Amino acid sequence: MIDITKEMITTVDEAMDLNVKKQAEGQDDYSLDRVPREERKMGWLSITNITFGIATAIFYFQTGSVMALQFGAVNAIISAVYAIIVAGILGTVIAYLSAKSGMNVNLLSRSGGFGYIGASLTSLIYASNFIMYCAFEGLILVAAVHTFFPSIPEWALIIFFGLLVIPLNWFGIKQLDKLQKWSLPIFLVFLLVTIIVTFNTPSGYDGAFWTYLPEGVQVGGAALLLCIGMQHGIMGLTALLASDYARFLKPKDVKLGSVMIGFIPQIFCFGVMGGLGIWFGVRLGESNPGVYIVLLLGFGGVMFTLLTQLRINITNIYSGSLSLSNFFENIFNFTPGRRFWIVVTALSAIALMLGGIVDHLGTAMTFQGVFLLAWAAVIVADAMIVKKWLKIGPLFYEARQEYLYKWNPVGVVALVISSGLGTFAALGYIGPFLQNTAAFFAAVLAALLTVMLAALTKGKYYMKTEPVDVDIEDHIATRSGK
Repeated sequence: MIDITKEMITTVDEAMDLNVKKQAEGQDDYSLDRVPREERKMGWLSITNITFGIATAIFYFQTGSVMALQFGAVNAIISAVYAIIVAGILGTVIAYLSAKSGMNVNLLSRSGGFGYIGASLTSLIYASNFIMYCAFEGLILVAAVHTFFPSIPEWALIIFFGLLVIPLNWFGIKQLDKLQKWSLPIFLVFLLVTIIVTFNTPSGYDGAFWTYLPEGVQVGGAALLLCIGMQHGIMGLTALLASDYARFLKPKDVKLGSVMIGFIPQIFCFGVMGGLGIWFGVRLGESNPGVYIVLLLGFGGVMFTLLTQLRINITNIYSGSLSLSNFFENIFNFTPGRRFWIVVTALSAIALMLGGIVDHLGTAMTFQGVFLLAWAAVIVADAMIVKKWLKIGPLFYEARQEYLYKWNPVGVVALVISSGLGTFAALGYIGPFLQNTAAFFAAVLAALLTVMLAALTKGKYYMKTEPVDVDIEDHIATRSGK
């Protein structure tokens, strides 16, 4: 954000000049403070449409195909239902908190159990998550284009497509809404054509696709746990992502909109895209959509891949830039504006692509899956149990540093212990069951620790002083319980 001096602006001319500068810098995105109620003007359909950017990624084709071919279609389907339910519930609660407060998860965390320095650590890891996924999704696009144009070096394609997302993000939330809205019908046409072509392509498996089961694999047991473990790698991201956009939701749409924003993208991510990935994988005998989509549609497959990967990467860059803004404002008081962080996020993703991030994807996703679900669990437990039920600490959210402690042990300790033990479990040191349910284990542990620590500290470290200018409509609970 623009670095506003501590001196009070005293003239109308100065105020008008500041407003012009804010508009020029794209400050309608409110990366460092709550969205004012009068600026929450977007309907739930528009917000849901923006979140479809991540829901339409062909990454979900790949996870569905891999799970089906390795562990059986039924196990993959059951794990998809599990992912929809768990991520949908978490996403709904987080979207509600974001819409009520006008804040995303980075800002919610400040007075939601972490303190303003503690929350900056989550912002940094959250940003690294989006940068990593931006790199991974970008490499899928580069591979598809390079297949058709092998004379173009991959490094050149990486730089070109890595830089392309910068102008597509320049004007913030309104630009994202338009881009996702205009590109969605084109995506649906490509998807329909892919389904029709696949249906008319001879299947490599004779039976119904849902009956496919590799030799030696059973329904349930270890195979199902492995599928669930794969879903955990992305579930936390899809649940938390909603907050970056739900904060712009119209106040009258909060209840219905929270459910729609929380569940519809999850249904499409894991149910539609993941389900189609299961079908594609079994029918075509191939797990890599970068291979089978191009084989099915030729150059049209390249264009389909281009569309899906740009749709998801503009959301990755947007959320990554918000998180970096929060981190550097909190730690270094460095506020150059969101556009600066768009460039930094894009360049970081390019560096990861050139450095071969895909070779370390499994390790990165294991930690990210554990951390993100644990973080989501802390936020939800703090809101629904600590604030709404136990009435401990403030019953609203505040992001301004002057009202907050640097550290709140409630969220920080809960997250460090749960994500640490969860990662330890994910690496196989606590047995095979917890290895494949590590993220869920970390989330449950994080929620329990949050409640225990809040009760133990009696909410002492949530705020130094409570502001009096927070609109009552932004509160998530009242002392009377009404």
